[in-house]
Amino acid sequence: MYATATVGRRIFLTLNYVFLIALSLLCLFPLLHVLAVSLSSSAAASGGLVRFWPVDATFDSYKYILQKKEFIASFIVTLERVALGFTVNMLMSILCAYPLSKETKDFRSRTRYAWFFIVTILFSGGLIPTYIAVSKTYLLDSVWALVLPVAVPVFNIILMLNFFRGLPREVEESAFIDGAGHWRTLWSMIVPMSLPVIATVSLLTLVGHWNSWFDGLIYMNFPEKYPLSTYLQLMVINSNPMKLDPTNLSAALEISERTTRAAQILLGALPILIVYPMLQRFFVKGIVLGSVKA
Repeated sequence: MYATATVGRRIFLTLNYVFLIALSLLCLFPLLHVLAVSLSSSAAASGGLVRFWPVDATFDSYKYILQKKEFIASFIVTLERVALGFTVNMLMSILCAYPLSKETKDFRSRTRYAWFFIVTILFSGGLIPTYIAVSKTYLLDSVWALVLPVAVPVFNIILMLNFFRGLPREVEESAFIDGAGHWRTLWSMIVPMSLPVIATVSLLTLVGHWNSWFDGLIYMNFPEKYPLSTYLQLMVINSNPMKLDPTNLSAALEISERTTRAAQILLGALPILIVYPMLQRFFVKGIVLGSVKA
């Protein structure tokens, strides 16, 4: 029976690996196709000759994109948004999660405040009230319009407070005995012990700000203030090969709509593709430990 179980286990693991590898390839193929198109010549891309390997490889599309003021401006706006949004989101998540992780005997109003946050997940004011609030606070056409409306990420707070509640209470009590206050205990003891959930929340925050495009579309009235995701979304939907710069005729002959669109999409996704593997090893641990504890 033991031998049969061992054989069955091996068959299961083999099939599991085959399935996961096939699923990974299905996710990887579109990215490889976009990369191949971006590196191919205009004729090959327009003729549909490119699959997963560049045809007549050239970097002309990337050279053209890196000279476009609109792309560079939107990239800078996104970097500014990610820097401000990440800082604000992480500070608010930590500062909200720490008191909410306390027991009711230590923080009497804990349940009341917890429901105050949870209700916002179930019900929202809607797009029009949010736009009016942003408009009346004079945030339109400002990077703060992309940061402040999402300054308090409730889902991240829930993950973080549940992780905090799972930490040994003896560590916090020893810090209090040594004379540390809540502020010193939080930043010197709790935060260093919570790197898995902090890395997880950091990844969710970075990806969320980098990929968000709709708020840039409704809060920004000028194209030069669009974040990169908004610019790419409009470019993919409204792209037109006749909109190439007429002063650069040589570029217009060497590149096409498909190659420039693929190159811009790849450049827009590249930073997240670099950051994600660095934080991925913390992701599963942070999600599990931050979601199952009572």
